[in-house]
Amino acid sequence: MTNMILDRTDMSILRALQKNGRITINELGETVGLSASPAARRVRLLEEAGIIGGYAALIDEVALGFGFSVFVSVKLDKQVDKALAKFEAAIRTFPEVVDCWLMTGNRDYLLRIATTGLADFERFLVGKFTKLPGVASIESSIPLRRVKSGLARIS
Repeated sequence: MTNMILDRTDMSILRALQKNGRITINELGETVGLSASPAARRVRLLEEAGIIGGYAALIDEVALGFGFSVFVSVKLDKQVDKALAKFEAAIRTFPEVVDCWLMTGNRDYLLRIATTGLADFERFLVGKFTKLPGVASIESSIPLRRVKSGLARIS
């Protein structure tokens, strides 16, 4: 990633793409006050700099039947590189784990698990998660409602 200095136009491009990743270059140019060629060039530079990391569809988990989220804090019995790598490799195999963060503080990881409901979460927890070697303790929290949701902080 390069240390690209962003101006107002770059920031406008990022906001427009965050709102609609399928916007055409012509529409994007009109939105930010550029013709198509300079708009396309700036997007390419933002991609090459790693500021735009890719494009994806926003999938509604609830519409797919996975409307029950649980946050799980995990403490491992050892915090050495090998144990962390082994845990992370295992976590990557579980489709129920949609987010996983290595943390500071008294817990090593924070995960968001998406399931169809409490019974499905219990099946995941008992049938898969608690069987992982190296897990010393877990703490689950069930969110009541999402207060704010964002894709990325732009400014």
